[in-house]
Amino acid sequence: MLGVPAGIVILYLGLRWFRQKQLIENIPTSKIRSLAMGLAEIYGSVTRDGERLLQSPFSGDDCVYYRFTIEEFRRDNKGGVMPTVVIGENPGGFSGGAGGGSWYTIKHGEDRTHFFLKDATGQVLVDPAGAKIDLKPDYEFTSGMGGDPPQRVLSFLSGQGISHESFFGLNKQMRFREYVIRLGDNLFILGTAGDNPFVEEGSAKANAEDIMIRKGENEKFYLISDSSERDLLSGLGWKSMAGIFGGIALVAVSMAVVFSSFGFF
Repeated sequence: MLGVPAGIVILYLGLRWFRQKQLIENIPTSKIRSLAMGLAEIYGSVTRDGERLLQSPFSGDDCVYYRFTIEEFRRDNKGGVMPTVVIGENPGGFSGGAGGGSWYTIKHGEDRTHFFLKDATGQVLVDPAGAKIDLKPDYEFTSGMGGDPPQRVLSFLSGQGISHESFFGLNKQMRFREYVIRLGDNLFILGTAGDNPFVEEGSAKANAEDIMIRKGENEKFYLISDSSERDLLSGLGWKSMAGIFGGIALVAVSMAVVFSSFGFF
């Protein structure tokens, strides 16, 4: 019976990914100089807008956006270790692991600032607030018996009140990931081109100067990605097919099992 609602959720996700794929396909990539108000698709490289740059917590890189996760591998009861309460901003978050345990997210966070996206025709201000930010990990390190975390990671853990050692002074098995948007990175953005609130009306020398890319009030989908449009469409295509057909199959099989258990077959 649990398979039926699970299958419906998977089917819903598949349909949502399919709609996102269609949206990207149906909107042509615009040159920044010729941007028009409304939903727009642009591609270019990141430049700063004069505000302070951020500094990523693990690599220490200057950036306009970062996201990090700290995970700890914890063995289940069969492994002889009692489960512990997960701390941090995402209690209970985990992913399956080998060896009778799971990876638990004990801390995660992100920060962002405005930036410009530039192509051969000009540049436009981007407000990343509210965007789905799809990035490949720029930094990943796993600590354990084989070695301590790097010094910068240790300093960050100390500042957050998180210990990398167990009660017996041995290193915990921990995984650190960081996702970063640096100056010069190429980004694909699908968002809403609207009025730039930082530019006085009538003072812009070029059309794009009076435009800011942001999340639209009536638009649910706002995407910033370091993948190309081709790779995004390929990924969404596979995910949508898996979600649609997998969800339908799970619902059908689950209902067949339920009906069979009640003697309908």
